[in-house]
Amino acid sequence: MSRLLDLSDSLFLRFNDLARTTTALHAPAAAFATYGVALFAALVLLDIWRRRRASDQRLAAAVWAGLGTVLALAVNQPVAALVAEARPYAAHPAVLTLVDRTTDWSFPSDHSVMAGAVTVGLLLVSRRLGVLAAAAAVLMSVTRVYVGAHYPHDVIAGLALGGAVAGGGWLLVRLPLTRLVGALRRLPVVHRVLAPAA
Repeated sequence: MSRLLDLSDSLFLRFNDLARTTTALHAPAAAFATYGVALFAALVLLDIWRRRRASDQRLAAAVWAGLGTVLALAVNQPVAALVAEARPYAAHPAVLTLVDRTTDWSFPSDHSVMAGAVTVGLLLVSRRLGVLAAAAAVLMSVTRVYVGAHYPHDVIAGLALGGAVAGGGWLLVRLPLTRLVGALRRLPVVHRVLAPAA
């Protein structure tokens, strides 16, 4: 395990050296590393809107992409507190950091947990949006390391945790959530917007 952490530390420092020599990428990388979460939220909302006339199960799966992400982030908080890994700039104060330094824990990365959960959630319903989310998730993870906020193992673990919670959670909630979506659709105020196609 210590060898993997040493490798991750070495990769982080290489990323940081790369960041020092690629100043043209600083602004876009920092922007995506910080605000890219909006893209994932937009993909989830788009998929829910697209599935509003689909079957109860497909709409429930689209809704779960959002709910599963919230659950994954909630699960991540005690995991991060249990591991209690400091940010890389705490161990390497001289590294280049392109985003605000924070005091919260580094492992697993919240941003990568969110990205992994959205990706798996969308893949349950839409291959096209799921593949787009997967590409954005990789980019999010790489930029979180590039800007100096995380080690590589932080983002890899985040993607895995988020994906596992979203995928495993769907297996547990699929039937009750599908029934709930069906029941909500029968409410007159909801039926006008979410009535399934005839």
